[in-house]
Amino acid sequence: MKSTGKPAGGARGGITAPVTPSPELAEIVGKNDLPRSEVVSKVWDYIKKHDLQDAKDRRQINADDKLQKIFGKKSASMFEMNKHLSAHLSAKKD
Repeated sequence: MKSTGKPAGGARGGITAPVTPSPELAEIVGKNDLPRSEVVSKVWDYIKKHDLQDAKDRRQINADDKLQKIFGKKSASMFEMNKHLSAHLSAKKD
């Protein structure tokens, strides 16, 4: 097994740490705190349910009104999406 230099175990923050969605993002994922991985999963569920992937380029997401509040524009690539989501997530404060 190759060492990555990261501590083992998932419960110490990172992608499994609960985050709080902004009011805009809560319209899509709900207002409860949830792990970042779950936020991304719920956003993808939303994109697929509403058929928001571009027909010609599946990497592009065509934002509806709710997603436009998150992206700040009419479309974003799937690679940009996490950057936009991060701006709408805040770490849970103890």
